[in-house]
Amino acid sequence: MTSLTKLLTWKLGVVIGALLMVSAVAIASSDDDEAPSGRTPKPVIEHGKGDKCVEDEAYMRRNHMKLLMHQRDNTVHNGIRTTKYSLKQCIDCHASQKTGSVIASDENFCVSCHTYAAVKIDCFECHSGKPKAAAAPAAAYFHPIVAPSAKDNQAPANHGLVFGTRPQMAAGSVGITSAGASK
Repeated sequence: MTSLTKLLTWKLGVVIGALLMVSAVAIASSDDDEAPSGRTPKPVIEHGKGDKCVEDEAYMRRNHMKLLMHQRDNTVHNGIRTTKYSLKQCIDCHASQKTGSVIASDENFCVSCHTYAAVKIDCFECHSGKPKAAAAPAAAYFHPIVAPSAKDNQAPANHGLVFGTRPQMAAGSVGITSAGASK
């Protein structure tokens, strides 16, 4: 009698397991559009102007931060500037066509995925989230007090002091005390 009970219990377990498996497959393959695909909704990503990324999409999802940090180290520490993995190129390609940025709204490229993954983006504390406009003339980069003159354009070392101060110092008409203050 004990072996009969064990046999029935085993068969009942197999039947229940099979029913559970059939139910799970039926639920997973249902064509109901309102059924969620998972607990957390996937991020809505607004695509920029780029057609194809520099690497495979799955690879970039996992490794973009390593590539950007390696690029940063090469640029800052070694003076090697390439464009393949540069943040500027990423922003130029992935900036939203609506906002012109990768961080301006929740649907923008960087913000949507980093919010989904609960990862803080610190790149844009220093860098702009928008592509740069066309380069301005060189004179636009100088502070008004240190504006270059025609003489300065020929001797770039003169940009450090205001207008004619450096030539006056060279001529000895502006005296400097041992403490560094003018006489």
